[in-house]
Amino acid sequence: VCCIATVEEAFLAINHGANAIGLVSAMPSGPGVIADDRIEEIAARIPPGVSSFLLTSSREVDAIVGQQRRFGVDTIQLCDDLPPEEMLELRRLLRGISIVQVIHVNGDDALNQARSAARVADALLLDSGDPSKTIKELGGTGRTHDWAVSRKIREEVKVPVWLAGGLTSDNIGEAVRRVRPFGVDVCSGLRTDGLLDEDKLIRFVQRLAIEPVSGTH
Repeated sequence: VCCIATVEEAFLAINHGANAIGLVSAMPSGPGVIADDRIEEIAARIPPGVSSFLLTSSREVDAIVGQQRRFGVDTIQLCDDLPPEEMLELRRLLRGISIVQVIHVNGDDALNQARSAARVADALLLDSGDPSKTIKELGGTGRTHDWAVSRKIREEVKVPVWLAGGLTSDNIGEAVRRVRPFGVDVCSGLRTDGLLDEDKLIRFVQRLAIEPVSGTH
């Protein structure tokens, strides 16, 4: 569950079965951004066994390393493109920290981008942003994308693939059947007036239980 804004939201998600919490740092657009102090507060409270994902738009290795060391998260989610050589440097500096590269599935080049990123990232997350816009969209759009492309990426790469982008309790079953991802990531589909909605969360988890993610790659 992404776009977590408070400790209370984090535990609401965890208590209903979330095994990863997404914390959004500064972004050029989109929902869920919270202050660094709030990220630090929430990350410190996440219990063992639940992953803490920091979503970052930075493309500077030193800045990303600084974020991880301040917040103590166990996973860095790169929402913008990071060249493979810089990702390798990031891995060298952040030993033991998982690195997830976001691939925005909005064109024919997504498969090539995924193949390249999968050589160095620990996992991929397939989303529906558009980094080519004047003000980049790096997630939280509430849009779905072409799940056939996502399925092809999942079949071709050797690392776990997370599926994101416009997921709700109404479409999560079809999305999982069509893509068979390692896991799913959801933000706007669980919110009402910007707040994590417990009823939507319960319905989402119930639908996911009927059509569970693979958890393997």
